[in-house]
Amino acid sequence: MKIVFQPSGVCCKEMRFDVDDNNIITDAEFIGGCSGNLLGLKSLIIGMDANDVSKRLDGIKCGSKATSCPDQLSKAINKALL
Repeated sequence: MKIVFQPSGVCCKEMRFDVDDNNIITDAEFIGGCSGNLLGLKSLIIGMDANDVSKRLDGIKCGSKATSCPDQLSKAINKALL
């Protein structure tokens, strides 16, 4: 399943990721945002269970912001898998 998500409150403008039938994230792409951090995030989540990723990233903040790119990815996963 291909998921496209428009995050809110972060520098990243769009998140695209694929989840297979076993709930494994098989690919991810982030448009905008801090490229190094998001490439690192991509490397860490590929091959992981989407639910585990969501649990680990939920609630992470970026500086004084109420959210972050990882937190927004968690929200995207939760929305897609419900």
